[in-house]
Amino acid sequence: MDGIEAYKENSVATQSSGRLVVLLYEGAIRFLKQAIKEMEERDYADKGKYIGKAIDVIDELNYCLDVEVGGETAMNLRKLYFFMTRHLNEAHLRQDPVRVREVIALLEDLNQAWKALTV
Repeated sequence: MDGIEAYKENSVATQSSGRLVVLLYEGAIRFLKQAIKEMEERDYADKGKYIGKAIDVIDELNYCLDVEVGGETAMNLRKLYFFMTRHLNEAHLRQDPVRVREVIALLEDLNQAWKALTV
């Protein structure tokens, strides 16, 4: 492992859980913006790859929810994550950048809220 990779690994390992959520949201948003670019360029294989990566991030966010501690808020987030996943699968099948943009907007709203909480 070179120095840059070691720094990145250490940087992620030392982040607070709130900051990690922000990083995950930012990653999913970046993947979805890239998926839209690939749709516009008619590169459907890469579009699928980036949508898949975003879904993986959303699945990880969902998996990490603690419904017992988070209660109704966690359950609402879980429902929203399921909606996003369904919406992205539909976008993938229908080559629909509008649906991808809708999920990006939701993720950006959530990201802003988490940023406000973690400052």
